[in-house]
Order: sequence, then C-alpha cells, then structure tokens
Amino acid sequence: MFERLITEQKNPESRHLDEFSMVRLLETMNAADAQVAAAVAQEIPRIAAAAQAIAAALESGGCLTYIGAGTSGRLGVLDAAECPPTFGVPPNLVRGIMAGGERALAHPVEGAEDDPAAGIRDLEASGFGQRDVLVGISASGRTPYVLGAVGKAREINAVTCGLSCVRDSELSRLVQYPIEPVPGPEILTGSTRLRAGTATKLTLNMISTAVMVKLGHVYGNLMVNVQPTNQKLEDRARRIIQAATGVAYDEAAQLLDGAGRSVRVAIVMQKKRITRAEAEMLLARSKGRITEALKAGLPRP
Repeated sequence: MFERLITEQKNPESRHLDEFSMVRLLETMNAADAQVAAAVAQEIPRIAAAAQAIAAALESGGCLTYIGAGTSGRLGVLDAAECPPTFGVPPNLVRGIMAGGERALAHPVEGAEDDPAAGIRDLEASGFGQRDVLVGISASGRTPYVLGAVGKAREINAVTCGLSCVRDSELSRLVQYPIEPVPGPEILTGSTRLRAGTATKLTLNMISTAVMVKLGHVYGNLMVNVQPTNQKLEDRARRIIQAATGVAYDEAAQLLDGAGRSVRVAIVMQKKRITRAEAEMLLARSKGRITEALKAGLPRP
C-alpha cells in the first residue's frame, strides 16, 4: 500500500548517500530541492482556484483552517501563526490544527494521525462552521486524521481544499479544490519533511499571501497592516509609510502617531490630505483596500 506512493519510493540519485562526501551529499540534496519549485508551478491553476475560493469565504465572514499531522500539521500551524504579525489580521482568522495538539508541535505523537474520529473532534472543538474553509494537508494524501476532518467539513457543506504530494490521492478525491505538487522521491527515502515539506511550505506561502493581497491587506507590495508592536516593526511601519507617500522618516513617525498607529490610515491621510476620521471612513467603505480608498471621494456635507 504505502510502497506505491511516490513519497515512499527510493531516489536513484541517493542510493549510496551514506558513502558520499559531505559536499556531494549536500549538492545532491540541493539539486533535488531545485526541482520543487517547478512541481509547485505546475499546480498554480489549482492553487489560484483554491485561493480565490478562500478569499471569497473570508470576505463573507468565514475563517481559514489548516489541519494536518506530523510535518504537514506543523507547517499549517506555522503558516497560520505568521498571518497576524504579517497582515494584521485577528488570530482566529487563520487557524492551524495539529494531530496530537500543541504537544505534537515539538514532540512526536505518532499514533494521533491514524484516528479519523480525532480529526472530526478537533475540527468541531475549534468552532469550525459552514462559512469556513478547511485545507487538509497530507504529503501522502491518505492521513486518516485529515480525511476524517475533511469528511466532516464536507458534511456541513463548508469549502474544502486538499494539499498532497502524490497524484490522485484519497484527499484530492474528497475535496472541492485539490492541489498536488509532486516533487518526487525523497533523497532520504520516505522523509517527507524534505522535498514534500518544502513543496507544502511553498504552496501555503502562496495561498495565504495571495488571499491576504486580495482581501486588501497589502498596498502595492507593502505590508500595510503591520502592527508596530516592537522596535523592528515600528521601524518597518515608518518605512512603509515613507515608501507609499514619499515623506521623510521623521514625518512618517508623526503620521503614524496621528493615524492612531495605523499604517493604512496614515497613508490615506497623507496621500489625500484628509483627517484621520475621514481616512478611516474611506477605508471602512473600501473594506480596508487602500487603492480603492484613494480613488473614492468624501461625501459632500
């Protein structure tokens, strides 16, 4: 059963891996990794369809949930955890569920992935609902924990996506939006934290970033929802205002303070020469999209 999966097959380039010099070993790994981006590129139409559906669901009040086990689960949790500091969104907008719970993030809980009922329980306990989107992540495409959760999401008519690293997987057949980057056999046979893990990380980067761009959390290529909660982020916020408006660094600091510490409000205030209240009104009307707010006119008194 498992031996037929491409993620479990032997890579001919690494048959004598234990005999390689350190340099040759690393060169072999690097050459294999170089093929991952091409595998992901082949799935861009599918990634785009999934991201479009996710963006629509989030704009309608839904949330995005990743669920997985082992490396796949950890990568989902990581991507979810990065969304609030990068895009300034609420912590519960993008969530990660891991087989075995928080303990499994740092300590293997190997049996947890074999229980489909646990996937259902964990999904229900998270508050997942019909308006939400579930992205099941499984390199093999057959993890029972993930399949159980996805089946439950289908049952309540929620949007379902699947990310696996084999063709025509059980997961892909179960979801509405399948994504299957196939980077091939691992250099270390069966170790899907390597190429499959990299393909998964690249795909999740694309999904979350594309969704947040379409939701208006980016202006140009600037992270305008960044929260200036430490020295580094304070500096970044000022530089973003500089880049977007052309003001000096010190003036950007004053704008940030005058905008209630909101980078987006500061940019609209400066570019349209309006008050904080007016900028906030325009952004509210445009659902936070700066480009639309800048095109909009203020209501006549």
